[in-house]
Amino acid sequence: MTASSNHHDASLDLLAHNQAAWDQQAAQDCEWSRPVTPEIIVAARGGDLSAARLTPEPLPRGWLDAVQGLRILCLASAGGQQAPVLAAAGADVTVFDLSEGQLEQDRAVARREGLALTAVQGDMRDLSAFEDQAFDVVFHPISNLYVPDVRPVWRECFRVLRPGGRLLSSFYNPVVFVGDRDPRYAEQGLIRPAHALPYADTRHLDAEALDAKRARGEALVFGHTLQDQIGGQLDAGFLLAGFHEARQPRPRFVIDGYLPTFLATRAVKPA
Repeated sequence: MTASSNHHDASLDLLAHNQAAWDQQAAQDCEWSRPVTPEIIVAARGGDLSAARLTPEPLPRGWLDAVQGLRILCLASAGGQQAPVLAAAGADVTVFDLSEGQLEQDRAVARREGLALTAVQGDMRDLSAFEDQAFDVVFHPISNLYVPDVRPVWRECFRVLRPGGRLLSSFYNPVVFVGDRDPRYAEQGLIRPAHALPYADTRHLDAEALDAKRARGEALVFGHTLQDQIGGQLDAGFLLAGFHEARQPRPRFVIDGYLPTFLATRAVKPA
């Protein structure tokens, strides 16, 4: 099989592959699939939302200080973490995710804690399961690196939010996708630019590396430009009302030691 046909095949089964990868991660109790503790739910019932995060840090003040009665869509953020916290704090929560394994983590916490939340399976780029203006808040922590095109995500978020509604989102600084991942460079503390943005595993990895990643059951990723991440929100009709950067607490790449690589935005749909 040629490299080009291999890449083509990878793109064709992208959704199925990434769904299976996240189902596997949910089964393996990975960091983003580990349900919150009963203690965190108790705190959330008392109004403590510090565990509902877009980045490794608590949300900036004013972004989501109280959620009682709000209709919140936790978009591509299953795993038994944000959605149960927001539900325990009094929100009407729907969690939407590609992975049924991840969604089951939310359902499990809801059963354990007696919480009411709705879990729906689907592609973050297609929210046709929901009517226009169905939500007050869309909570979208880092996950759009798993789809090749992010602009449909922003357009759908705009559609399902009521006028005056908020989109709280996060994503990686795309600089993390530029460097060569060869561990020899990391050992020397070197950053070797190798990939032009926008980045795609299906395009930038050679056939052998792509096959190996798929064989390991790892999700395929895409590094979107800031033009598509932030400009895409503005083009969808949002107004940018807040911006936050956070550092990687456990640096994975050399670049993580030099600048904050988590970016978060607070966008508002005009009233």
